[in-house]
Amino acid sequence: MRQPSDHTDSFDPSRRRLLLAGGLALAAGTLPLRLMAQATNAKPRSRLILLGTAGGPTPKADRSAPANAIVVDGVVYVIDCGNGVARQMVKAGLNLGAIRNVFITHQHSDHNADYGNLLWLSWAGPLHTRVDTWGPPPLAEMTRLFLQMNDYDIRTRITDEGRQPLAPLIVPHELSAAGVVMQDARVKVTAALVQHPPVTPAFAYRFDCPDRSIVFSGDTRPSDNLIALARGADVLVHEVMYLPALEKLIATEPNAARLREHLLASHTTTEQVGRIATEAGVKTLVLTHFVPGGYPPIADEIWRNAVAPHFKGRLIVGHDLLEI
Repeated sequence: MRQPSDHTDSFDPSRRRLLLAGGLALAAGTLPLRLMAQATNAKPRSRLILLGTAGGPTPKADRSAPANAIVVDGVVYVIDCGNGVARQMVKAGLNLGAIRNVFITHQHSDHNADYGNLLWLSWAGPLHTRVDTWGPPPLAEMTRLFLQMNDYDIRTRITDEGRQPLAPLIVPHELSAAGVVMQDARVKVTAALVQHPPVTPAFAYRFDCPDRSIVFSGDTRPSDNLIALARGADVLVHEVMYLPALEKLIATEPNAARLREHLLASHTTTEQVGRIATEAGVKTLVLTHFVPGGYPPIADEIWRNAVAPHFKGRLIVGHDLLEI
């Protein structure tokens, strides 16, 4: 980033204030992309918005269900569709009519509960163009059954409001193996198989955008495939679990023993996620899908202090609607 010269009298004061603010914010890792673009005369083409950062299927008062969005040149790519994703997109100021691709990491209800609802509700508003959806089986059957379940409303709105049929706009693609998933003029998306027993297959996704690479872990225990996928990435958005608080969460469940077994076998601890990001050599690690993630909330400093000893890059504790 350009710095003021010694000849400060000829330097635009407003630009100097912008650069000073930008330098301080960069050091803190909090500079908004719009400000960064002005400070560097660059034009970032990609936006990353955390729409929901909770982990688990039960609704939380302080965090929304898992969902993310990448926006490149105004086109929206959605990653996971937890409960309330359409409303979170509206709160983030995103255009529901600009959705072109939706990616599901795995078939668990906190990640797919609003898969159909997102497209149905968007179609009731500004969405009029094809959306390709990507994810593990039974994605195609889910799509068909969702449209069947809501056929009455869909037909009513077609007749009453003159809308085009919804079914032809949703084109599901079932994934069962790793590799390049899709590529268009803006992004290349690559999938890796991760381990989230007993749900299989489960995927992580890497988005290579024009200006940076962004990786989403999905739900997974420590995974060599994920490390390989994230190698050298600019941003890794990774799930996280804080073991010291786990017993309090488990104590609220009638099937505590089985839940404990699942969580320990299927998720990534704070220490492990730091080591994964270090081994992958990522520049920025973003924590999300917090377990525990409900009330009472765990302070950001606790999450940060648990991960920071194991990762020396830029570390962000995610929050709903945070743009990175």
